[in-house]
Amino acid sequence: MAIQGPIPVTYAQVFPYGCYSVGDVEPVKDFEASTNGRFVQARDKQTGEPVWQIPVMDADPSLKAAQKTVAVKILSPVQPVPPAPVAGLPFTPVEFDGMTVTPYVNGSGRLAYSIKARQMLAPRTTTAPATTNAKSSSKEAAAA
Repeated sequence: MAIQGPIPVTYAQVFPYGCYSVGDVEPVKDFEASTNGRFVQARDKQTGEPVWQIPVMDADPSLKAAQKTVAVKILSPVQPVPPAPVAGLPFTPVEFDGMTVTPYVNGSGRLAYSIKARQMLAPRTTTAPATTNAKSSSKEAAAA
């Protein structure tokens, strides 16, 4: 098979309606290296960079409530800083560059996706949502 490892995707493919940060950027725990009382941050297997994550809400109106919030992992040597809040909005719109998805089978036997990005930034445009058939309505994100 020609596809090996994470699959490159665009922001518009993953979040055609946009997304909003709904929590803080936090380091991802390396469960194998961490011990009682000693936290070790996870590092990306391909790049070796520290892994951070932020919960985001997908603005796709067709998603069920349980499917709206996903974690996006960000590979960065320093803790990423979300864009400034937008006046009048309860959540901060965000966009991601250098995105990949890694499909896996979760604990309940369902297909899920780990979403990673190289950069988080303020949305560049406020255009209408892109149409795509690649988006799955059963999208989930969890640790890869």
